[in-house]
Amino acid sequence: MKSRKTAAMMADMQIPEAFAPLLTERWRYKFYYGGRGGGKSYAFADSLALLGAQKKIFVACLREIQDSIKDSVYKLLKERIELYQLPGYRFYEDRIDNVKTGSRFIFKGLRDQNSQNIKSLEGVDYCWIEEGQAITQKSWKILDPTIRKDGSEIWISMNREEETDALWVALAANPDERTLVRKVNYYDNPFCPQELKLQAEKCKREDYESYLHVWEGDPLPQGTLKLISSADVHRALAFKIDNANNMLPLVVGVDVARFGDDRTAICRRRGRQACKMQTYKHLDTVAVANLIVRIIREEKPVRVNIDAGQNGAGVIDLLIDRGYQEVVREVNFGSKAQDTERYANRRAEMWGRLNDWLKTESGVSLTDMPGILEDLTAVNKGFDNRGRLMLEEKRIIKTRLGFSPDLGDALALTFAEAFYPSSLQTVQTEFVDGNVYVDDVAGGFVDGNIYI
Repeated sequence: MKSRKTAAMMADMQIPEAFAPLLTERWRYKFYYGGRGGGKSYAFADSLALLGAQKKIFVACLREIQDSIKDSVYKLLKERIELYQLPGYRFYEDRIDNVKTGSRFIFKGLRDQNSQNIKSLEGVDYCWIEEGQAITQKSWKILDPTIRKDGSEIWISMNREEETDALWVALAANPDERTLVRKVNYYDNPFCPQELKLQAEKCKREDYESYLHVWEGDPLPQGTLKLISSADVHRALAFKIDNANNMLPLVVGVDVARFGDDRTAICRRRGRQACKMQTYKHLDTVAVANLIVRIIREEKPVRVNIDAGQNGAGVIDLLIDRGYQEVVREVNFGSKAQDTERYANRRAEMWGRLNDWLKTESGVSLTDMPGILEDLTAVNKGFDNRGRLMLEEKRIIKTRLGFSPDLGDALALTFAEAFYPSSLQTVQTEFVDGNVYVDDVAGGFVDGNIYI
């Protein structure tokens, strides 16, 4: 039974809503990332200190390198425990104990551990990994199976450095059903000091690329290899377009899952607005075909462009057998580009058009779908011996980052053609470059977001 003092301290302790799952939900991995000012370390410290005052728990506070206790979160935990006057805590040189509940907090650097001496962590209830971006793949492979107690949890707080951060690839890039992934930034933290907010806004105005990394928690840009910049994606996520004009032709892109952990992704686009995105796992070809039939009947797109690779061919065959050949189009990523002077293949052409669309001066709008930023910025570019754009293969991206950019491919599929009819009954119009959809006298629409 909790004492009155403990109950009072619980009432006084305010943890931001974004971090409520730390105390209210059961997940094997709780992965929090974001930029400066999000309050990740404070929320983790408060939550674990409170739990340790309520019941007996064994907590390991870990980081990649810890030369001394000063490098750990020991000082932060001590300050938060003293701030809230949580009962029963005693502070020693290398640990924090609660003499009332029997809880213990220890602090270690993973680089100094090996498969033998890390066995001391086998009874851990909660493992807090601070500065998760610094954890190496080697350290993670040793640690994860060591935290083996039934019901144990691994909490990770990090500010991303690179797309290939080991913990990001292992857990967050393609999270399973036991992993909670949350992005928390300064504007999600009700306790973020006003001074930090002013610094963030100043950085946003003066150096947007730095702002995205420091304050939004995006990984550092990887030089000139990247086809699509995170800055362009953020601008599209922030830009809003009135979607009341349903006269614009609706184009749907479908990327059908290739392997067991890939997603089937479906994206809709009307001109300068990517208006709806969805992903599904573990759907067979019949289930995917049924989904598309429903979209065709209810939303009446002028085109549904489907990647013909792997399982996509089966979906296309089913849809054609059901009589939807007028609206469904088979797209082969490896086939010849329509503009053979600029692109090595069809996939490079569609992603190139998508990249140009994102840079449209009049602005384009993206739906804020989880994973869309990571997908769109995942693809590296190159050029063949004729100077034509070519893209990193999807299987290589998956090996490098731990996930496949299925949402990005689905959105790119909406750019399979340079223009679309306004309906299935009208004749396609000539293409013009106007940066917006233009209502042509012939009754069609030309996609001016695609350059000539």
